[in-house]
Amino acid sequence: MKLFDFHSHWGTRKGYVLRTEAELAQQRTTWNSEPKYVTENEMADYLRSQGVRTILDLGFTKNMSVDDARPYHDYALGVQRDHPDAIFGLWLQIDPRTGNEGVAEFRRCIDASQGFVGLCISAPGMGYPASDPIYDPFYAASLEADRPVLVLVGFTGTGAGLPGGKGVKLDLCHPRYIDELAIRYPDLKIIAGRNPWPWPEDMLAVMLHKPNVWIEFHGWSPKYLPDSWKRDIARRLKNRVLFGADYPLFSYERLVADWRSLDYSEDILRKLFVENAIGLFPQLAPQR
Repeated sequence: MKLFDFHSHWGTRKGYVLRTEAELAQQRTTWNSEPKYVTENEMADYLRSQGVRTILDLGFTKNMSVDDARPYHDYALGVQRDHPDAIFGLWLQIDPRTGNEGVAEFRRCIDASQGFVGLCISAPGMGYPASDPIYDPFYAASLEADRPVLVLVGFTGTGAGLPGGKGVKLDLCHPRYIDELAIRYPDLKIIAGRNPWPWPEDMLAVMLHKPNVWIEFHGWSPKYLPDSWKRDIARRLKNRVLFGADYPLFSYERLVADWRSLDYSEDILRKLFVENAIGLFPQLAPQR
């Protein structure tokens, strides 16, 4: 394993994160990449060729009923079971309005998986900030299972350039909600996902103040991180910054080259690419 990727999507037709023709066209303008479907085996082989183990996010299930989402969950669990060396686990996005039924589905997937299953909060798509009590049963289940949660922050490409931003309210991704969540759940392991722009200093303050918060930067080239973040990745936060990609919207070849272009030491890159992940998932440590 050369890379542990904390957040990517599915390259398969059934799991592809962008679902409509408008969204597929948006991939070219927002991420500068072409939509392309691969088979499950091709996706796993590509991950292996890059030395990657990843956690994959379906993304589009966040507004589905449990009955409608369950076949996609079972699909993802099956593919993960077939390719555990490439797909470490799954992020599930479950509509918080499903309440106890949604929590039961989350627990079912944890029990059914031979790998990792965790909760991803995409607040603009779900309609509630991450600190809203509507998520409390899901956080309780995450704590009970000792699973970190992924909370998306900052600017999202979802809806960008579409009429009304496709209803996405950017403020729901403000780091203040992670600050509130970390206070209410000091034992919960919280991973902030994405570049926190346009609130990078707010996110930096939360990270420096709340030790139960980590961050990964999927969906952005690190070249566009602000100078304050580029500096503290190698200093005060060197043990709490994680690698995230957003495959298939970004390739691993491009992102690794972009990280290396920032002239970090090999020690810092090892922490970013793999070693910091072992702090959250000790089972990743090489067996002796």
